[in-house]
Amino acid sequence: MTNYDDIRFYNDVEVQDALKEYVKHPMIKGLLHYTFPNVAFQKIEEKVLACRSIRDFQTQIIYHTVQKVLSKSSEGLFYSGFERLQKEESYLYISNHRDIVLDTSLLNVVLYESDLKMTASAIGDNLVKKPFLLALSKLNRNFLVKRGLGPREMLQSSQKLSEYIKQLLVEEKRSVWMAQREGRTKDGNDRTQQGVLKMLAMAKGNDSLAEYFGKLKIVPVAISYEFDPTDVLKLPEILAKRMETIYIKSANEDFKSILKGALGNKGRIHIAAGEPVSVEALREIEAKSGSVNEQLQNLTASIDHRIHSNYTLWPANYIAFDLLNSSSMFEEHYTIKEKRQFERRLTRRVDFKNALEVNSYLLMYANPVINQKNLHEQQR
Repeated sequence: MTNYDDIRFYNDVEVQDALKEYVKHPMIKGLLHYTFPNVAFQKIEEKVLACRSIRDFQTQIIYHTVQKVLSKSSEGLFYSGFERLQKEESYLYISNHRDIVLDTSLLNVVLYESDLKMTASAIGDNLVKKPFLLALSKLNRNFLVKRGLGPREMLQSSQKLSEYIKQLLVEEKRSVWMAQREGRTKDGNDRTQQGVLKMLAMAKGNDSLAEYFGKLKIVPVAISYEFDPTDVLKLPEILAKRMETIYIKSANEDFKSILKGALGNKGRIHIAAGEPVSVEALREIEAKSGSVNEQLQNLTASIDHRIHSNYTLWPANYIAFDLLNSSSMFEEHYTIKEKRQFERRLTRRVDFKNALEVNSYLLMYANPVINQKNLHEQQR
């Protein structure tokens, strides 16, 4: 049996030791005080150390942390489509990726409230270099995706990761969350990387792609934030890409994004679960594809279609599209007051003398509208 100790999350028997070691760490202590304000730390510590499993920790501690984040920095979490899923089933949730921590945390809140299996979730090992962050991630059932490897090591790592995900989904009947791409979508144009599906398929054995992906039960998920609190933090990387220059992350950039994502205003949030990709749909893709590569391309397009069609468009998205195109095409979807509020947000965040910066910022919010508009035109 393959040893997954270098990438796996904690077993339940390891939870107590990890909690005892890190409960008084300054950062985790701060997180606990944020979650349970006005409660003596001794009482909080007792509550934490009463957790005997990952599920205990997620439902007794982290669930309340996320609820506190939502109450302080959002206008509510809404969700749909999860009623179609079966409580006893495990699923592979593939979602668009906008926020380092919140995407998967919010999904698990929804799954918990819907009485569905909570997920094991993929996280880049570059995000958990600090020991307390690694421990916290493993306590939240995160498994590691190794980054920055050479070609040979990357191939071996991908094979191992693929087999581990298969073990979780097929053998242990544990749901899994994966982002549709490596890293967050910075420009609002959510697209699935074919390499993600290629990695998943490495463990298919003698199964066809349709047979194997049918076993994984893929559920495309669209996560829609009314406002992205990290939008201005994403701009430098977007601009570097558009100007075809190399972007180098600053020290602690990811950690700053995590904090800003958690504490910044997000407005309303909607999470939509699409229907699981059926075996019939997968066989149809297989039948019309000439090669394995083409099958993966067509499945990627199908997942994108489901995510784009289920994405909730907010007034800010329509306003950004109209501002970008100097049009009033979608003016029925927002009020004059909402437009003025968005324009104030824009002026506070970008340099109006820099046309590329203004254009890039507007595209972050307009791209979901463009994607849905393109879908509707294709369906005519």
